[in-house]
Amino acid sequence: MTSSQPRALMRAAVLEPEATCVPALIELAALSPERRAAIATRASALVTAVRGSSDPGMMEAFLAEYGLSTDEGIALMCLAEALLRVPDAETIDDLIQDKIAPHDWGAHVGDSGSILVNASTWALMLTGQVLEEDNDKGIVSALRGMVRRLGEPVIRTAVARVMREMGAQFVLGRTIEEAMARGRSQEQRGYTYSYDMLGEAARTHDDAQRYDEAYTAALAAIGRAADAASAVRQNPGISVKLSALHPRYEVAQADVCVPVLRTRLLALAQAAKAAGIGLNVDAEEADRLDLSLDVIEAVIAAPSLRGWDGFGVVVQAYGQRARHVIKWIYEQAERHDRRVMVRLVKGAYWDSEIKQAQVLGVDGFPVFTNKAATDVSYIAHARTLLEMQ
Repeated sequence: MTSSQPRALMRAAVLEPEATCVPALIELAALSPERRAAIATRASALVTAVRGSSDPGMMEAFLAEYGLSTDEGIALMCLAEALLRVPDAETIDDLIQDKIAPHDWGAHVGDSGSILVNASTWALMLTGQVLEEDNDKGIVSALRGMVRRLGEPVIRTAVARVMREMGAQFVLGRTIEEAMARGRSQEQRGYTYSYDMLGEAARTHDDAQRYDEAYTAALAAIGRAADAASAVRQNPGISVKLSALHPRYEVAQADVCVPVLRTRLLALAQAAKAAGIGLNVDAEEADRLDLSLDVIEAVIAAPSLRGWDGFGVVVQAYGQRARHVIKWIYEQAERHDRRVMVRLVKGAYWDSEIKQAQVLGVDGFPVFTNKAATDVSYIAHARTLLEMQ
């Protein structure tokens, strides 16, 4: 395979039909009966251990009651994630009304073994009743409207409290120092973290400068806590988004944004090398993939990073092009005599990718539309990566 082929194949497969690429992935991901049995046995043991825990956390209790297969569970997850980035009280009120009012919270009252979950269910049920629209006219409607208005600040506070409890399961801290403090107990058990920052989406050059400085400060904080004598993979690291480092990270502005991104990412990588920690380039939307690889290639090739094995790339398995991206990364590592970390994830922007393709009216999607196809892709590519050591 020539050096240009993985990239060319990647560009040609932007909207590749699932029926074309999934059969090969199924073959690559195939499991023997013995492996399937071993996986089922281990999974059953893990589930049994979790269910048998005498001290389930708030999230475990919520999921046990609602689950992600119910409308209420999905609404709670959406709300927990969205409230982390909602800018004002009016938007919070609208979001709570949209996510809570339509659902049947009363069906869950008293069902959970957790007092906190049962109390939260009562709050959600009453909130839904207060917020529910009433099409009747007259004094009753007016009174209910008054209750809705007067009750919104209280409802907002109560729901935000519940959501904070849930959000704490996903967010380690409000600052890098707080996150590292919360993660320390797990690190002492042998785990490690790649710290990520929420809300990275630079809209202005001032935003990009602020994120660049925040990444630099986080690198310094993580570096101070790292063990200088340990290998990079044994220390915590950081994940960065290129979209946080330039406000016009888009194809139409490639000539402008790519040189700036190369410079900024290289500087961050050099700081990570000096600190003895890893730096991953986080995944972005499909239409930015080609731009990302332009920036990544320049950093992998940088002479100043020779001898450092801490540079990493996140690859999303729900994209039909994942196999070409992995081959391209392997090719770059060989060409420049580098070790590159690859974090394989399922994917993070499915809804927006589907909607964007629909808005553009293109014949296909850049991501798998069937979750089973994403699962197969993940297993197939994990196997490929393990063979690339």
